[in-house]
Amino acid sequence: MKIEEYLDYRTQLLIDSSDDEAFFQKSLLLSEILPLMMDAKLIDSEDFNEVYFFSKERNIEINAYTVNESGERLQVFIIDHDSVNLAAQREQLLVSKKEKYNVIFRKISGLVKSFFSNSTLNDIQDSDPIRPLITKLASSSGKQQFDVIEIFFISLSSTVSLKSGNPLPKKFNFAQEIFTVTYQNETNQRVKKEVTLLKRLIDLNFLYDIVISQGNREPLKIKFKEDFKFNLKVLVAVKEKKFESYLCVFPAPVLADLYKLHSSRLLEKNIRSFLQFRGVNKGIRDTIKDNPEKFIAYNNGLTITATDKKIANVNNEYFIEELTDFQIVNGGQTTASIYFCNKDGLDVSKVLIMAKINVVNESDEDELYDLISNISEYSNAQSKVSKVDLRSRNPQLIKLKSLSDSIITPSGNKWFFERVKGDFNTQLRKAGSNKTRLNKDYPSSLRFTKEQLAKYYCSWGNRPYLVKKGGEKIFRIFIEEISNDDADLMPIDIDREFYENIISKIILFRSMEKIYGQGKSAMGQIRSSVIPYSISAIYMNSDGANSSSEFNFFKIWQEQKVSDEFEFFLRKLMLLMNDLIKYYSKSEDFGEYSKKEELWIDISNSLELKQFFITGINNQILGQYLKSYHV
Repeated sequence: MKIEEYLDYRTQLLIDSSDDEAFFQKSLLLSEILPLMMDAKLIDSEDFNEVYFFSKERNIEINAYTVNESGERLQVFIIDHDSVNLAAQREQLLVSKKEKYNVIFRKISGLVKSFFSNSTLNDIQDSDPIRPLITKLASSSGKQQFDVIEIFFISLSSTVSLKSGNPLPKKFNFAQEIFTVTYQNETNQRVKKEVTLLKRLIDLNFLYDIVISQGNREPLKIKFKEDFKFNLKVLVAVKEKKFESYLCVFPAPVLADLYKLHSSRLLEKNIRSFLQFRGVNKGIRDTIKDNPEKFIAYNNGLTITATDKKIANVNNEYFIEELTDFQIVNGGQTTASIYFCNKDGLDVSKVLIMAKINVVNESDEDELYDLISNISEYSNAQSKVSKVDLRSRNPQLIKLKSLSDSIITPSGNKWFFERVKGDFNTQLRKAGSNKTRLNKDYPSSLRFTKEQLAKYYCSWGNRPYLVKKGGEKIFRIFIEEISNDDADLMPIDIDREFYENIISKIILFRSMEKIYGQGKSAMGQIRSSVIPYSISAIYMNSDGANSSSEFNFFKIWQEQKVSDEFEFFLRKLMLLMNDLIKYYSKSEDFGEYSKKEELWIDISNSLELKQFFITGINNQILGQYLKSYHV
């Protein structure tokens, strides 16, 4: 029965979200759930800023937040406290009434709206982790920056219908809200703007379905007529058995509204990211500003893919009312540029954009991926596109999986590489009565996903600000580096030495997570920034430009841990890095500012960091992990 599978998955989530002393930690639960939400393309990255802010007035707690990569969308995460109670009974975990969630969302919405006024700050201490966020929202710059507030209520309960007598899975959708904020712009004018507030329930139904579908995201359905009050008139270009193509024209305001509502989900299969107003984007901005009526002539337009459509024939004229699995695969920069031009106050009302819509019928995920890759590759007006396969079937990932299945560590264990999303849960279902043994053989400390692998691999380098961002960008960097798309260079050899080094990097990263701590016992509130920054500092003073030595990862592999002395070194380094991030940050929101390269440049060149590595005891301890060490 599917409901029982949901509840079994809840038990597994609670186990995986417990620390070494078997205590449940909300931060660990977020670390389990946000990668699934990223797979579903609801968020750009698995990174989050912990806050754990409790409002006594509304009896609601905010656990974390993040800002999307393009900066206009604030995403807030709230964990349903009752649903993570280990003593919760089965009937308490089956929710059939939408009103329960409506009450919660009303409280959260009211709390978030209150952040836009300065009054809330009076009740918050300067040291509170949420203060930088509320300070930002209450400021003119914050009100100008954020167009969308997205609330994710995370509940380890199952939404069900009880009409048939037996509980059956059900989905609740929640209406968006619009509220108005007023701020003073750069020219001291009072500006009113609308902010959209979106509400999303992330329950067991949603999470388990992502795992079972092996990470396939929920298709994005665009309802032009219903949601945008827009009739999309089209011309039929081609109509084959498995492929249809339509031509149409989009008014820029509709495209801007599409981007505002769905953001990067529109562009998930577009392999180029938005590059601000450089190159082609600056040309788009200039055309909108100076020659908006000529935009359709100057711009190459959009290429859109979908897997299904709802089309109406009115007096032999065709109108697309809905598109399922809507994706802009060419023209993503055009779309984002139009949105941000509109946001900046440029008039886009006269701008029209040509579009080609390709509806691919009866196509599986791989066929669709290949089609989109070809569309991107053959678009000769675009910049060079990497041809590496970003899916789990990438040959280099397959080699890594084979190594993890065969190599036994010096301590007699194996690591489980989850190359395909949900693979471990699939093995658990197959194990039946041997499920307990499988969990014992592969505890969460000996498992890693391909997304985690990318973060651990890329941490050893000179780009901690990118590691902090996480998401698909760092995964692409990882895949491109190990695959080597350059025809003149060989791909990295995925052999035993590479695998042992990868596992050692995982051990180093996770050891630092434990040393830093979490919650009230942590050395600070910016662990996800401090760790990659600290690892990069070690890299720069061992394998990097600052040293002629080479870090000895084999020592970690042999011991399957870091030594007590090295733990002492890492603790001192992270305490220093915690202070340096705060000192050199030009924003009170240290977590968000640590995504900027300029912070790493300032810290890596700082006298404080250089002094740390030349200090006798620190130099001596690090030397034990260098292959060629000279005093």
